[in-house]
Amino acid sequence: MDLSHHFAAIANAVATAAGKPITFICCCLVIILWAVTGPLMGFSDTWQLIINTSTTIVTFLMVFLIQNTQNRDGAAIQAKLDEIIRAGHGRNQFIGIEHLSDDEVEEFRKRCERAAQNHVRKRISR
Repeated sequence: MDLSHHFAAIANAVATAAGKPITFICCCLVIILWAVTGPLMGFSDTWQLIINTSTTIVTFLMVFLIQNTQNRDGAAIQAKLDEIIRAGHGRNQFIGIEHLSDDEVEEFRKRCERAAQNHVRKRISR
């Protein structure tokens, strides 16, 4: 396995674990434990630095892991949708529109909306 596959496996595992209720409960317990130790450590700067540094590091790393997971999920969903369009009755012009600018994607969305409204009007007038 190459580095990319190892990273994907780790990112998936961490993202999955981060989304579980037990992870949230454990984080809450860590905060409670930290708060309880405040009087023991005299609410010192070191005591505050422990939680600030810990949460900053975890947040920093999680941003990149979650973004990686979302990027892969989005790309996989897009590939599946492209295959459905290609194999079905959808118009092939929609394949790859995720690479267009925001304005171009918005124009495609508006065209689809107008086509759907026209379809509904035709069915009602029958």
